[in-house]
Amino acid sequence: MARKYFGTDGIRGLTNTKPMTAEMAMRIGMAAGAHFRRGDHRHRVVIGKDTRLSGYMLENAMVAGFTSVGMDVVLVGPLPTPAVAMLTHSMRADMGVMISASHNPYQDNGIKLFGPDGYKLSDADELAIEELIDSEIELSAPGDIGRANRIEDARGRYIHFAKSTFPENLRLDGMKLVVDCANGAAYNVAPSALWELGAEVIAIGVTPNGKNINDRVGSTAPQTLSETVVASGAQVGIALDGDADRLIVVDEAGKVIDGDQLMATIAASWARAGRLKGGGLVATVMSNLGLERHLAAQGLGLVRTAVGDRHVLEKMRTSGYNVGGEQSGHIILSDYATTGDGLVAALQVLAEIQRSGAPASEVLHRFDPLPQLLKNVRFAGGKPLDDPRVKDVVAGVEAELAGRGRLVLRASGTEPVIRVMAEGEDAAHVEQVVDRICDAVRQAAA
Repeated sequence: MARKYFGTDGIRGLTNTKPMTAEMAMRIGMAAGAHFRRGDHRHRVVIGKDTRLSGYMLENAMVAGFTSVGMDVVLVGPLPTPAVAMLTHSMRADMGVMISASHNPYQDNGIKLFGPDGYKLSDADELAIEELIDSEIELSAPGDIGRANRIEDARGRYIHFAKSTFPENLRLDGMKLVVDCANGAAYNVAPSALWELGAEVIAIGVTPNGKNINDRVGSTAPQTLSETVVASGAQVGIALDGDADRLIVVDEAGKVIDGDQLMATIAASWARAGRLKGGGLVATVMSNLGLERHLAAQGLGLVRTAVGDRHVLEKMRTSGYNVGGEQSGHIILSDYATTGDGLVAALQVLAEIQRSGAPASEVLHRFDPLPQLLKNVRFAGGKPLDDPRVKDVVAGVEAELAGRGRLVLRASGTEPVIRVMAEGEDAAHVEQVVDRICDAVRQAAA
């Protein structure tokens, strides 16, 4: 069944444009509250947000929606997405909400929903909530309207949890690091946790004003982090995104280390300790072929899924893996969390650097990635990937790359764009084949 509101990661859009209006946020709260209102106990929802200006508006609207159907609301303020998931489960709430558009600019916002187990909702739950959004929802009697209160120790709870994932026999004493919080949800908790573990912390992206989230800082804009690491003589830098479920690292020379290298590092560390489950890790079709070859050389496997951390987590849960993620830096460590957690992943990486005593550039460079190129082609409508001209070109390219590279074509789930990615042994050939396919798509879409 086609979705009307939910995308690949909750509901997202431009603020004050449907579906990201106050009216719609209230309807979502009413619908989600009604859906999770099961049994005769007092129902509870945890609501967190990042630092966007529109978070105040959407938070208040959702409080109105939830309380109108009898749900009590616990407000935790700006906190990472994984913190909301963790608190939802630990506080025995019936559901959780994160108001965030992740790495998008401040003008956008989104609503992510979690079930009582702290996991993102199933397709069935999302479709049921969509039906309720557009229907007449039964409101609570005056005496049964929910209450809202704000808890002050939410940050402390998450900091304590994050620190508990760091090896007990290690400290970060003597390590100088830079942390970039993207002026987002982790601006307070990430520097605090790292400092409490003993590190000398230089924090950037920690002065949110409602409009500067992800603005030239964070995991999608690591240049400032790289420059700060080099200028300060730090040993490593870590960058989170707006809701802190994504991690990118830079080494002591300012070189960016992506999610593939970080997953390889964590998988090797956990395999050595005998705690890696599934005999490998789960990643998406976008992860570099170099990662797959590197893992194979270590006797480890790589299972690929469609793009999206949701698909990665689903495969991890059904097949018994405990490490997975995306090249973009969404890293899921299911021994600790029910979703990607940038800070928890960073602590595993820092532990490996501290344990080895070697520079980050040595510890985190696990393999040489194959040349990889991704280009986007906009189209006005139709299905250009079904055009015979495109299929012919794709077939030819796949024959050329057979055994020496990969080709991934997909339509974006969030915008009218065809994404064309290829990788192979020769960078010039990779660029050539990507351009050939992009040209064919443009012709088909004309």
